[in-house]
Amino acid sequence: MLKDYLTGLPAFGIYFATAVAMVAAFGGAYSLVTRHHEFTLLRRGCAAAVPAFLGALIGYVLPLTTAMQHSTNWLDFVIWALIGAVVQIVAYLISCLIMPGLSKRISDNDIAGGVLLGGMALVFGMINSASMTP
Repeated sequence: MLKDYLTGLPAFGIYFATAVAMVAAFGGAYSLVTRHHEFTLLRRGCAAAVPAFLGALIGYVLPLTTAMQHSTNWLDFVIWALIGAVVQIVAYLISCLIMPGLSKRISDNDIAGGVLLGGMALVFGMINSASMTP
């Protein structure tokens, strides 16, 4: 009887591990793409970097979880996860157009810049997630 409940455990492990790896890879890649290098700023205690980076992570995880729920297989999930990462990069670039000097403002601990970027990342993540229809 317990065996019946655990039949999905291998698939859970594969998808969970893949999702964690994708979030870690996204976080690293995103920090390399932005001009303000989040990890350095976070270690320095830059408060403006917190909402900016967390917004990007949550904005990425929203479509990631939607892709996980609606993908037909593991490869389909990974492809949609990559698309989610690209959308977050686009959100960053659009945010830079809206607020010129955005990365410098975040580096200078301008909270408004961090909140704008984090908010834009969430908006794009929500739209991206909702666009992933089965």
